[in-house]
Amino acid sequence: MSDTGQDYMRQGERLIAGDAVARQLGLTLIDLAPGRAILTMPVRADMLNFWQVCHGGMLSTFADIACALACNAAGELTVGSNLQIDYLAPAREGDVLTTRATEVSVAGRTAIYDAVVENQDGERIALMRARCRRQKGQASLADGG
Repeated sequence: MSDTGQDYMRQGERLIAGDAVARQLGLTLIDLAPGRAILTMPVRADMLNFWQVCHGGMLSTFADIACALACNAAGELTVGSNLQIDYLAPAREGDVLTTRATEVSVAGRTAIYDAVVENQDGERIALMRARCRRQKGQASLADGG
């Protein structure tokens, strides 16, 4: 991995360490670069709803954090303004989920990101689209701010 790639990973790990929810979910950063992020999350018993499958809020939060990392990796403070998620299949206790967030479009200060959540067998669990708003002239925490 290049020094730049290692720098992005260190920045992403610092962001996750500063995010109480990301820590509570047990997220692991696999890859990070401007416009993309890959994370994993184990599904634990305390994440299950009354149907004994992973709560949709957990899946949404997981995908949202991946998008936040992907859109902030370039260094300009970016915040979410909207998201839509479709749940495709249940995630169960013991599954290890992976989400891949990817930049789809940037127009002015608005960016669109897609996140795909899959289980360890490659089965799609959820699809999320997020709209983000770049804060003009404000550095993200990725720059150490």
